[in-house]
Amino acid sequence: MTCEGVIAESCYLLRGLPGAAEAVVENIASGTFVILFQLSQSAPAIRRILAKYRDRAIDFADACLIQMAEDVDSGEILTLDRDFEIYRWGRHKPFELLITPT
Repeated sequence: MTCEGVIAESCYLLRGLPGAAEAVVENIASGTFVILFQLSQSAPAIRRILAKYRDRAIDFADACLIQMAEDVDSGEILTLDRDFEIYRWGRHKPFELLITPT
């Protein structure tokens, strides 16, 4: 499960690898990546999350993932972003990092 913000950020970060963006989009088309998040339904919550973590220079994709954890009631996350060691979902719950960022 993911959101459009993460897809856009992934395509941007992988822009130097030929075919990477197409592979990301293919994973969406095949159902490997499922887009659950709807910004139109979560905009007020995203605004609050962005304000809460302003001092950490939180980006849009991270804010969406924090809200998505709340929506699906799970803090399991696959990320290389160390900020998820600090971020909390559901007011105070820590994320469960499925890999340890280096």
